[in-house]
This record gives sequence, C-alpha cells and structure tokens, in this order.
Amino acid sequence: MTGLTHPTASTQANVSSLRRTLRAWIPKRWYAHIILSISCFVLGVPLFYSIIVATQNNSDVYSYQFTFGDSLRENWTMVFEMRGLHNYMLNSVIMTVAITVGKTVFSLLAGLAFVYFRFPGKWLVFGFVLITLMMPTEVFIIALFRYINRIGWANTYLALIVPFLASATGAFLFRQHFASIPAELSEAAQLDGANPLQFLLRVLIPISWNTIGALAVVQSIYAWNMYTWPNMIISDPSLDVVQVGLNALRTGDASTQYGPLMLGAVIASLPPVIIFILLQKQFMSGFTLTRDK
Repeated sequence: MTGLTHPTASTQANVSSLRRTLRAWIPKRWYAHIILSISCFVLGVPLFYSIIVATQNNSDVYSYQFTFGDSLRENWTMVFEMRGLHNYMLNSVIMTVAITVGKTVFSLLAGLAFVYFRFPGKWLVFGFVLITLMMPTEVFIIALFRYINRIGWANTYLALIVPFLASATGAFLFRQHFASIPAELSEAAQLDGANPLQFLLRVLIPISWNTIGALAVVQSIYAWNMYTWPNMIISDPSLDVVQVGLNALRTGDASTQYGPLMLGAVIASLPPVIIFILLQKQFMSGFTLTRDK
C-alpha cells in the first residue's frame, strides 16, 4: 500500500493563486450583493415591462407579448396631440418649482428664527411645528378646500401653490442643521456688523447647499406626485397637473388604452428621476448633520 503524497511547492502555489483569484472576483459580502441584485431585478422588471407596454397596442397587451411593439408613434400622438400631456406637465412644473422654492425659502427663515432669535414662546412654537409633522394633508384637506373656495382661489395656481409653501419638515431640518453650526460664526458676523439676513445669505446658505439640495429633492418629488388636492380644487382642465391628467389617458373611445397610459406614466416619472440624479450627492450628504463643518 502506497502512502499519500504531499503536495509539491508548485501545487501549493497554484492553489494560493486560485484562492487569490477567487477572492478578487467574489466580493467579501457576497450575500449582500445577491440580495441587492434580486432587489434590483424585482424593482426593474415592472419598469421594463411598462416601457414595453408603452410601445404596444391593446391587442399586444392582451396577448401578453414581452417584446417591443410598433405602436409607439400612435401612442405618442394620442398622449401629446390628442390628450395634451405637455400642458399637464407644464402645470406640474410651475407648481413644483414654486412649491419647492417657496418651501426652501420659508424653511431657511424658520430655521434661522428657531436657532438665532430669542422670542417668547419659541419652544412652544417649535413644538407645534413638530406636532404638525405627524399630521398628513388629508387631516385638514376638507377645511382647506372650504377656505380656498371661500376666498375665491379655486381653479387658480394660488390654490395649488400657497397652501403648501410652509413645511414642518423643512423647518425642523434647517433648525437641526443650523444648531450644529458653531456659534463662533454668528458671533463673528455680529462683530462685522452683519444683520440676520446678511448672515443668512453670506454665511449660512453657502455652507448649507447639501441640506438645501436634500430638501429640494424631497419637496419637489412630493409636489410633482400630488394628486388628491389638485383633483379636488381644480375643475378647469387647462390647469390640471400631470397626475390628474394621466386619468384622461386611462380611457379611450371604448376601453382602457394601456399603451398611451403607460407611455404617459413613464414620461411623467422622468422629471423626479432627473432631479434625484442631479441632486443625489446633496441628498445623500444633506441629512448628515454633525458639528464637523
């Protein structure tokens, strides 16, 4: 009976080389990569299928074809020329930009007041702001609807914009951000003779772009996706926003036209995606509020 042979030095070197190659190709946390890959697949398949449906007609949809169709031109004509989706998107752009800019400005001023000003009942007011964070819009939407109709703002851009210019989330975010900034900056600005508005414009805003970008992403996506309030307060089709306008694509002459509906939905989802891509760096770093400035 022959004994077992020991591996030679060259064999051990080959095994070590193979191990190094495997370690280079296989991530250390391979299970995390598998979970992320599965998540991307689950999230990506519906999006990819909606793009496919956007190029099909109803007969292709009902036959469950998973290939691109040849009805993109017809669907595009129905979406833009017959249903006027571009008008709805223009209304949404106006509303979103106005709400985002307005919320950002008022949130900056509120954060400045809560941190750098002393006035009676400041903490009571701040506590009230925190309470409103737990109140969704649907809680007071009926009272808001009656009030807007009473003052004659129904079917105007004012009804879409003004009720959403204040943001408890933005006020809280900037309050926490400004509180993390060293007090020496405020003292130095006072010694230089800067008033509160100059201190805000020349000192606080230049070091707060990440927080501003993070708030802009959140608020712009929220404003773009609003449906309930615009659907209630606007009865003039020329002022409908894109989320309400998509309902016009839901029905055709006889039945639901899935091709135009999906094409409109895909196009309507592009602006939030573009905003997030452009401001993703600010969004990711904007919520990291520390004293290390």
